[in-house]
Amino acid sequence: MLTLLALVALVSSVWLNHATIAVARKRGVGIDEGIGVQKVHSHWVPRLGGVPIFVSLVSSMLVLAWLTQSQVNTTLALIVCVLPAFGVGLVEDITQRAGVSIRLVLTMVSAALAWWLLDAKLIRLDIPYVDTLLATYSATAFILTLIAAAGIAHAVNIIDGYNGLSGFFVTVVLLSIGAVAWQVSDAFVCSVAFLAAASTAGFLLWNFPGGRIFLGDSGAYLLGFLIALLSILLVARNPQVSPWFPLLLVMHPVWETLFSMYRRSRRGLAEMGRPDALHLHSLFFRRVVTKYGASRRHKHRVRRNATTSVYFWGAALLCALPALVFWDRTLVLALFCAAFATMYVATYRRLVHFRTPRLLTRASAKQMRKVLPEL
Repeated sequence: MLTLLALVALVSSVWLNHATIAVARKRGVGIDEGIGVQKVHSHWVPRLGGVPIFVSLVSSMLVLAWLTQSQVNTTLALIVCVLPAFGVGLVEDITQRAGVSIRLVLTMVSAALAWWLLDAKLIRLDIPYVDTLLATYSATAFILTLIAAAGIAHAVNIIDGYNGLSGFFVTVVLLSIGAVAWQVSDAFVCSVAFLAAASTAGFLLWNFPGGRIFLGDSGAYLLGFLIALLSILLVARNPQVSPWFPLLLVMHPVWETLFSMYRRSRRGLAEMGRPDALHLHSLFFRRVVTKYGASRRHKHRVRRNATTSVYFWGAALLCALPALVFWDRTLVLALFCAAFATMYVATYRRLVHFRTPRLLTRASAKQMRKVLPEL
């Protein structure tokens, strides 16, 4: 039944994204004009991809709960929990007036609701003394839960800038969470993860490679918070799952966020929260994917945009594969996290100093020719 509903969620997401694109263009609602320091597209695109994902996911979850007559209250509670994070992102997509601070606060409200309604508590990190502290002082665990949920949601929003980048990443992470939940017989986390992955895949078909619709803040905060919530539930309800399993899955956006905060703080604390075009994926766009770099043609810009994402698909898989193999082995997972952080910093240093490895530029040319279809 779950497989059938996931297929229905995929098809409905594809149709709903198509309808959202048509309505947004006709009414001029939620349009991203490509103006801003982090923008790399030159055409008007609706940034309301979170809406069809939300509708597809919520409807499929409710149908599953109704058909199985199980986890009904839990399903309704989860929907209530995601509303603040999704809602504030939607307000930003439509009005452009919901700043980062209010988005983080309302995402924390979602996490607080999950703590209360779903018992989603981050009380285990598999770190000596830290686990004791979290178990002894519930206030500490509560604050950590809020920060983790808001941080992951914001981190997913940071990597949402290139066609297919965040959509593919989220789909891989959700499928990985669902796979491990299935192995430990956590039916609720498994079903929500697979239905969310199917709903996101429907969006991805419109987002990559042509960029017909963007995830937007509503989609990024919805899916980022959902990943955090399912991760916390999976670890809290299943002691055999290492808390470093979900951390390795989201290592790319989390490390991107932490590293960005560090490099901006070197220019002053006031710069930490300001957007810039110096993220690793931005550097790849400008210094690795150089074909058509001087072209102003829409077709060439879109192909260059999408090619950038393909590199980071590899990063998502490099984290997901070892996480799926070693999901119950904390030390091994921690070593992979450290390896990713080291590789990230080394690559960033080379690119920022204009020392792009030739292997990357050659791979870019091959991807441009073989991976992407003609637009």
